Amino acid sequence: MRALTKTAYRHRGDNPLTDSRLLASQALSRAAGAPLVAGNDVTLLKDGKENYDAWLDAIANAKSSILFESYIIHEDEVGDQFAEALIDRVREGVKVYLLYDWLGGYQKTSFRYWRRLRRAGVEVRCFNRFQFTDPLGSITRDHRKTIVVDGKRGFVTGLCIGKLWLGDPARGIDPWRDTGIEMRGPAVSDLTYAFARVWETAGEPLPQSELVKREDIPPAGDMDLRVVATEPETSGVYRLDQLIAAAAKSRLWLTDAYYAGTAAYVQALVAAARDGVDVRLLVPGGSDIPVVRGVSRMGYRPLLEGGVRVFEWNGSMIHAKSAVADGTWARVGSTNLNLASWLTNWELDVAIENTSFAGEMEEMYAEDLANSTEIVLNSWRHVRSSAKPATRHRRGRRPGSAGRVVAGALSIGKAVDAAISRQRELGAADAQPLAFMAILMIVLAWVGYRWPRGIAYPVAIMLAWLAIGLLLRAWRLLRSSSAPSTEFEVKGASPRRTEAGVGALKEQTRDEH
Repeated sequence: MRALTKTAYRHRGDNPLTDSRLLASQALSRAAGAPLVAGNDVTLLKDGKENYDAWLDAIANAKSSILFESYIIHEDEVGDQFAEALIDRVREGVKVYLLYDWLGGYQKTSFRYWRRLRRAGVEVRCFNRFQFTDPLGSITRDHRKTIVVDGKRGFVTGLCIGKLWLGDPARGIDPWRDTGIEMRGPAVSDLTYAFARVWETAGEPLPQSELVKREDIPPAGDMDLRVVATEPETSGVYRLDQLIAAAAKSRLWLTDAYYAGTAAYVQALVAAARDGVDVRLLVPGGSDIPVVRGVSRMGYRPLLEGGVRVFEWNGSMIHAKSAVADGTWARVGSTNLNLASWLTNWELDVAIENTSFAGEMEEMYAEDLANSTEIVLNSWRHVRSSAKPATRHRRGRRPGSAGRVVAGALSIGKAVDAAISRQRELGAADAQPLAFMAILMIVLAWVGYRWPRGIAYPVAIMLAWLAIGLLLRAWRLLRSSSAPSTEFEVKGASPRRTEAGVGALKEQTRDEH
């Protein structure tokens, strides 16, 4: 087989090394569902101040349009600053399209805030408002954070809008640690089309004049990258993350805010670590949602036993979602390492293939580790910190996320399933979720024993709610039954003729092979 391969290369005049690189690039493009785009310039932006300053500068210099998408916009000093910046550009004739997530903005921003923007001329839309007819549909969220200005400057990040990312030095509150990038070049076109896709889910399509083609944007640098615009059930980043874990040769360093890795992804990381790859995972030491820390810690033990090094951030909160591999590849964006981000949300990430940028990411990662505590297994195989963590700082309001709740519920479910089925050995990290589920079951059992209706009525209400929602959706589908059918059919063919046609096709296929 090896000789045949060499002969084939020699016959074709190909270079095996070049072909292997092309094959790797093809695999990455197919896994991510995004092509590699050349001729870009990418600037790394660390923390809230660097990101916000760059965003406000781009907005202030906008000439024609601003596409603004953020999961959460807090109605605070920072939120007001961005509102004023957008309103100012509208007054100068710039078209501003703003999209926020309904759940992300719930209790963070008032109707007064949005009304103020709309009255000024900003076109504001809300993604996936809660609908009585589709209660489970609320699980899907627009978790993206991106800005495109004039179709020339693009920003992709993990930051939302709010003072949490700037901190409050006067009160001793450290800023949240986060990461973003600024892009220039042909790949900015991909950001406009990604925005248009999600914008259309909340109303009329984006005007064609706002969609810029790649060939209409001149090269701005020498960086190759992919814009991975994940939509529900497409799992582009999930496949990409697993492929990178399999392809990493020397280093794979990950940062994540709400880690709850699947069994397949954990196996990919462990396989890389056992093959000699330096795999590291940096997560928050103190989360804005306390239960998430317990869920994340539940997943430490299989990683640590497999050779993956785990670190917890000692500051107020690390909210970044990034990765860097082998000093040549890096990812920055909105996707967390959990099922909600991978499968149910709209997410946006950029994967950059450039040694200079990857080197910056590795330097930043080393700085972050200097403010982190490594987690190790003790002699009893229990998870513990290798050093006393730094004092946790005071935090602001919790932003919340349905995705994180879903990820936490799934992780707790896995622990309970392992305890019942005994498919794996449980460890100390599983104690918290198991105790939580045990207490919840005891409470429900007690309520069911003392007040049976306390269990029956909520279940009945939920079933009736779902049934009414399904009936309403069925009624709407019947009303629209005049639309062309999308069912597959063979027009003008009787069953007998159809069977004959299938037989002929089979005969043709056999002849071809």
